[in-house]
Amino acid sequence: MAKTSGKRFMKLAGMTASIAGKAAKNSFKHLSSDEEKRLQARSELMQDVGIQIAETLGEMKGAVMKVGQIASQYKDVFPPEVATALEKLQKDAPPMPYTQIRAQIERELKAPVAELFSEFEETPFAAASIGQVHKAVLPSGQRVVVKVQYPNVDENCDSDLKQVRMALKIAGVLNMSKQLQEQLFHEIRQSLHDELDYIKEAHNLRVFGAFHAEDTGIIIPKVISSHSTKRILTLTEEMGETLSVAATWDNDIKQKIAKRLFHFTAGQLFELYRMHCDPHPGNFAFREDGSVIAYDFGGIRSYSDSEVQLFKRFAQHAIKGDVTALEQDLIALDIRRDDDKHIPGEFYETWLSIGLKPLSISPYHEGAFDFGNSQVHHEVITQMRISLKYFGQFQPSAMTMMLDRTVSGQYWNLVNLGVIIDLSPLVDDYLTSSPP
Repeated sequence: MAKTSGKRFMKLAGMTASIAGKAAKNSFKHLSSDEEKRLQARSELMQDVGIQIAETLGEMKGAVMKVGQIASQYKDVFPPEVATALEKLQKDAPPMPYTQIRAQIERELKAPVAELFSEFEETPFAAASIGQVHKAVLPSGQRVVVKVQYPNVDENCDSDLKQVRMALKIAGVLNMSKQLQEQLFHEIRQSLHDELDYIKEAHNLRVFGAFHAEDTGIIIPKVISSHSTKRILTLTEEMGETLSVAATWDNDIKQKIAKRLFHFTAGQLFELYRMHCDPHPGNFAFREDGSVIAYDFGGIRSYSDSEVQLFKRFAQHAIKGDVTALEQDLIALDIRRDDDKHIPGEFYETWLSIGLKPLSISPYHEGAFDFGNSQVHHEVITQMRISLKYFGQFQPSAMTMMLDRTVSGQYWNLVNLGVIIDLSPLVDDYLTSSPP
């Protein structure tokens, strides 16, 4: 164990030292260059740094790879070149040999695999950064899936995170105050620790299962407690098709799926005050009756009543186009810096006209929105270039970080589903209803 920790540390420390050298060389080389050359050089450095971080983390299982994946989802925290390189880590990780998986199961469940299961598929059907999932059958005949955490992942978690943070800091990637860095990395650390604790995930599955029990067409697997521990999670097998298969179905089925994904996220936020914050397409499966199966309840964020009411107010002001109230909401959300610098109303109006289109909210967009042909993400990139001069007045917010990740993830799920739908009645339902 100490040997593998030492190896990990050396690998990460080597990456950090190499990045430090590149950053120093870059700033010295362009000391007397003009602004444009300096910006170009910085962009090239960031690209280089991003690739190096992604390659180093990609070779290493566990928390450090998960950090890279989480980082890739917070695109507003990292320069685009770094975020793009880190996105490669979202792809499936290569599986761990079955002998190590079997040893982990037997260590955790204190019995041979042959006694615990009447059948156990040695090849996983899914492998991720911190564990992999195998299909199996219990002695009772019940078909299950078994999520097995890789050995020692949890022990390396904090040191991995420290090294990645140091590398990003030295590269000049973390362009934010120390306090904000602390908040963001606390959020990332918390979400990592939560995902590594399968007892907590089992609890989440029960809570969300009870919350969605009456929602026809939202299916959440049930926990098999006898075969679950902190590092092993056994669930009832609930299978469906991937998002790319669902994208080939008729639009009326896609509409049912889209409505359920919307209710899945908005219902949890506004009624349960806790939310499934990992809308990666691999965490959902779909059936031809429009049912949605949700997996992976490790990344859950809870919100206070005052936070949820603030989110609701912000959404109501956005829909009304009340930019004065909206700016105050952004300050309360820690997104807009609380200073005297004036930002014209048109700046907010332009962003609203882009961001509210997918919700079919008049006057921004009326009638069904065609997600498959959405240009919103392209418009955002174009507008970001135009809006650069005001970006210094905004900062990533620890309060909204997981929410941003969830909303943008669900937007991409609907884009890839290719659904044509008017979501405004659903928006109306949630924003006009009184709190529970």
